[in-house]
Formats: sequence, structure tokens, C-alpha cells
Amino acid sequence: MTQSVVVQVGQCGNQVGCRFWDLALREHAAVNKKGIYDEALSSFFRNVDTRSGGDGPDIYKGKICSLKARALLIDMEEGVVNEILQGPLRDVFDSKQLITDVSGSGNNWAVGHKLYGCQYRENIVEKLRKTAEHCDCLQCFFIIHSMGGGTGSGLGTFVLNLLEDEFPEVYRFVTSVYPSGEDDVITSPYNSVLAMKELNEHADCVLPIENESLFDIVNKIHQMINSGKLGSTVKQSSLVTSSAGSTKTVQEKPFDAMNNIVANLLLNLTSSARFEGSLNMDLNEITMNLVPFPRLHYLVSSLTPLYTLADVNVPPRRLDQMFSDAFSRDHQLIQADPKHSLYLACALLVRGNVQVSDLRRNIERLKPSLHFVSWNQEGWKTGLCSVPPVGHSHSLLALANNTCVKPTFIKLKDRFMKLYKKKAHLHHYLHVDGMEQSCFSEAVSSLSDLIQEYNELDATKGGPITDPSRLKIAV
Repeated sequence: MTQSVVVQVGQCGNQVGCRFWDLALREHAAVNKKGIYDEALSSFFRNVDTRSGGDGPDIYKGKICSLKARALLIDMEEGVVNEILQGPLRDVFDSKQLITDVSGSGNNWAVGHKLYGCQYRENIVEKLRKTAEHCDCLQCFFIIHSMGGGTGSGLGTFVLNLLEDEFPEVYRFVTSVYPSGEDDVITSPYNSVLAMKELNEHADCVLPIENESLFDIVNKIHQMINSGKLGSTVKQSSLVTSSAGSTKTVQEKPFDAMNNIVANLLLNLTSSARFEGSLNMDLNEITMNLVPFPRLHYLVSSLTPLYTLADVNVPPRRLDQMFSDAFSRDHQLIQADPKHSLYLACALLVRGNVQVSDLRRNIERLKPSLHFVSWNQEGWKTGLCSVPPVGHSHSLLALANNTCVKPTFIKLKDRFMKLYKKKAHLHHYLHVDGMEQSCFSEAVSSLSDLIQEYNELDATKGGPITDPSRLKIAV
């Protein structure tokens, strides 16, 4: 069994990470009734003998003694990490796996990347190596961060570079929360575009998530429950926004519902790595099958169902609806409409009591309404995990490499250019050692090139594609 390590950076990264660990424990507790440390748990947790005090040896078999998350928590402010250490999850995190400062990055990518990056480099590398040493077969690093702030975008992408240098063979999955247009951080377009250049160059796979989409999904669920349209009781534990049944006992915070959606995305993404299934999909298969070109590694995700009714049995019709919903605009975690854009490839990760025949039937049913590139008409990757999420009989995570991410990047570039044309706020960045104006021009150029690559693909939609010219080898 392989292991993965989660690196959560900045306020958003740590809050989402906290929800992930909380819901992961809830999920394993629902399956692992006997409290045995098994392979499923070992993928994200160590079992540590703490009876002698301190960080004791790992226990690889038998009863659970003390579970420790395979995680590194980084923030340049102490608030969120301290809150985690005083909360119900305090025993899950090893105190040696925390890196905090007091002053924060001041919403400045340069402070996070250039200043704190250099300052904490050795400390971060040492803690990453320590975490890796506890793994038998380290397969993947998951970075969770936001793009709009200073620590998440700056230090988060610095850590990404470090991972490529120190662990080049280990996959790097990045969950990036993009700011909304009404973001309260004025410099967020700068931070996001500077971070995008690093994601383009150093990530294996990026799962972009927009705050606006999360907010819309939370509102949609809230309206459906309160309108009485459902006509049945909703299972609280089935809500993708809910913490019901987890270790969380304190009052939920405003962003918890949104963060729970991202946590559920990560739970479903990693389900095949943790549980058995008739058609398991390894994490490395996602990048291998869904990323045909190195820079086009942005995958649009959608989760369904968003809730389950307590007194409804699941007929095949409802199962088919789950597949249809995965391709609708309402269920995407970014503001996008994949059905009217071009697919490079698509993965369907299904959990629960679903048969391979159900998968094939729905793919055949949906195929005529979806546009795939001409050279990859059969670009489907499927996974079946037998263990459903808590509160559900089945669920689906769809990951689409689709040109519908392009509008998100165009909007981001436009917001960047509005500030950059006036050179507004630039001096805050240029005061930081190692930061030059060329960093901005290179970052926006990198983003423009990415948008152009998507434009070229969109131009082939509906028509035959010619093979790119090849090198001629002299004989």
C-alpha cells in the first residue's frame, strides 16, 4: 500500500486541511469498527506508540494506539494552527510537523515566496524528509493552499518547487483555491498570477477551485433544504457541506461548509488509494491518463450527489441522474460549463454499490453530448471504490481536463492587467529582496501562453486536427 503526505500552507490551506483530516477520521471510523490499524489507515496516518511519552515508534499492525496525520502544517501567522492544536484534532498532529511565524505575509506573494521561502527553506526540507522517512512507499504530496493571499500563494508555491527538487519521483497534486472577483484582498490578482507561473512549471496536477462556486453550492443546498421541495428528510451526514458525525464539537465557522466541499473532493480523490474496489484507480494513473501535455494539467472537478434523502431507495434512474449532474454547470467547483467546451480527457471516480455496467451505460449515454478532442475520442478513465462516503450509498467525483478552465484564467489575467498597467501596489513587492519587475512580466507571459494553448485546442473543436510537424531525422 502506498502513502501520501498532505502539506497545508496558509490560513485557507490549514482550514481546508483541518476539515479533510476530520472527515477522513469520520470515514475510517465508519468502516473500521474494530479499531485495527490497517492498510487503508496507513495511507494517510501513522500509528504511533505514545505510551512512553513523546514521539514513540510506529506500530504497523494490531490495535490503533495513537493516529498521527502524515501532514506538514505551515503558516506565517499562528492563529489557525494554534486553533487546530487547541481543538478536537490536536492529538492527530505531531507538534514536530508544524512551522509558524507571527507576522504573516501581508497578502504579498513576494514576502511568502522570496522572504519566508529563503528563511524557512532548511526547516521545511528537514520536516518533509522526516515525514517521508515514515512512509514505506511515498507516492504523492498533496498541497492545499489559496492563490489570493501571501503565504498560501507565495510560500505554497515555494514548497511546490522544493518538493520537485527534493522528491522528483513523487507526484505533486495541488488543490488551489482561487479568489472571487469580489475578493477583499486588493493584491490577489498579483498573487494569483505570480503563483500560476509556479503551478504551470512545477505541479503534476492542479485542481482549481473557485470560492464563488463553493459559495453557490452551499447556497443551493441551503435553499433546497429550506424550501421544502425535497419532501423528505435529508441525511445530515450525507451533505457535502456537513461536519455531522465528525470529531468537531465546537460551533461551525462561516467557511466550514465551503471547506467541507473541498475536503470531500480530496476524500473521493484518494478513496481508491485507501479502500478496496473492483476497479481501483491509482493516483499516478490520474496524471498519466488525464494530462496529455505537461502544462495543461488543470483538472475541473465536480461532486455528486450533494446530499442524500433519508427515506429514499436508489433506483437506477437516480444513479443515472448522478452521472448527468457531474457534467452540469451547477456541480462544478469552478465557474465553468464543461459540456460546451472541449475535453482532452475525463476521469470518473465512483464510490459505493455501482457496477461496471452502470459506468459503461452512462458513459455511452453521455458521450454524444460531450465534445472530445479528435485524437482522444475514447479519453475516459474510470475507477470503482466499493466503500461509499458516509451517509451515501454511492457518489461520483468527475475530473475533467477541459478547456472550460480558460475563462477563469482570462478573468484573472484581466484583473491582473488593470492593476499592472497603473503599476499600482508594485512597490510593496519590489521592496522584497530578490523580487524584480521581470517576475511580473514573466508571470503574465506564462499565463498568456497557457491561455493561448487552450485557444489552439478550442480552435480544433468540431473539426479534424492535423498532426503537428515532426522532426525529420537524417539517415
